[in-house]
Amino acid sequence: MRTRDTNKEEIVKQKAIEMIVSQGIEGFGMNRLAKECGISVATLYIYYSDKEDLIRKIGIDIGQKFFLKMLDGFSADMSFKDGLRKQWENRIHFTLNFTQQAVCFEILKQSTYGDAIIQEITGDFKKTMSQFMLTAIEKKEVVSVSFEVFWSIAYGSLYSLLELHREGKSMSGKPFEFTEKIKDEAFQLVLKALTP
Repeated sequence: MRTRDTNKEEIVKQKAIEMIVSQGIEGFGMNRLAKECGISVATLYIYYSDKEDLIRKIGIDIGQKFFLKMLDGFSADMSFKDGLRKQWENRIHFTLNFTQQAVCFEILKQSTYGDAIIQEITGDFKKTMSQFMLTAIEKKEVVSVSFEVFWSIAYGSLYSLLELHREGKSMSGKPFEFTEKIKDEAFQLVLKALTP
């Protein structure tokens, strides 16, 4: 039996992420991945039992890194304003510094693999964020809205701006860059919408 080569495994993961981002899940296949990595298809099966296993493990790996970053410097007892600001900073950091992984994770979340991946990785994050929100509601620091409305207001504009930044242009086609000034302007509007 052949042994695992961690360097080769990392190359496989990186190539798989690149392929999912550029071609989508539908265009992704083990044969094509092996060719891109310069290895045999049999080598892939040392690391993964099949395509679904590979996609699921990549999603879990990226998701764990993402949610770990979301908790960096964040605690459930922060004020709503400070906690939301820290969430924005962490999300911005991850999205700008791990762009391919962030895009790949979004693709996987929207796929048939999404629910299984999210269930596997959100435990501590979900618990911490739930406690943060309960505390903020108890202190009357946030208005009471449904989770979906909260999320779309709290993070929707941020992710839209980060997507424009990734594309390098605004909706009108003009060059666009996500700056501190734009971040602060958007954050203040979000805070105004979510606080009493």
